[in-house]
Amino acid sequence: MPHVPGFPFDENHNPWQVLSTEVRYQNPWISVREDQVINPAGGLGIYGVVSMKNKALGIVPVDAEGNTWLVGQYRYPLNEYSWEIPMGGGPVELDILESARRELREETGLSAARWTNIARLHTSNSVTDEEGFVFLAEELTPGETEPEETEDLRLWKLPLAEAVRMAMDNRITDAISVAGLLKAEKVLASR
Repeated sequence: MPHVPGFPFDENHNPWQVLSTEVRYQNPWISVREDQVINPAGGLGIYGVVSMKNKALGIVPVDAEGNTWLVGQYRYPLNEYSWEIPMGGGPVELDILESARRELREETGLSAARWTNIARLHTSNSVTDEEGFVFLAEELTPGETEPEETEDLRLWKLPLAEAVRMAMDNRITDAISVAGLLKAEKVLASR
């Protein structure tokens, strides 16, 4: 039965039954499995799940003047250029803040004295179990970038308000970047 406001229901009830599961592909970053299932309506079916081996981490660095930094790069899966907040992955066994500090330094050269976890996200949760976190990084100190060999990055320092406009008019389309910029703007406005 669909949820009706005010009507009690059990959010922990899982209507899916897994009959079997098989890993079909894996590499150092992802694992793809296929589950044979009985769906919520009682029918037989399959479900494919992409499991990530890292947490997704996004950082919205904001300086005392209200500027932020975007990272531009050509995204292979999309076959197009993308402006995004600094982001990357952190091994699931590591502290997410430690990984976020590393990503910010690698991609922008920035270090931050003040960190605020502003979002927990699930990206495309119909096909992947990826969990993401976004941090607001403040009290910034510049330094040298340390990009990975797969990254051909461009940095852009601009007012946070302009980056938010880019998210609103679809010049920024990465989900973690859009969510992170909008949440950062709200968090900063509420102080």
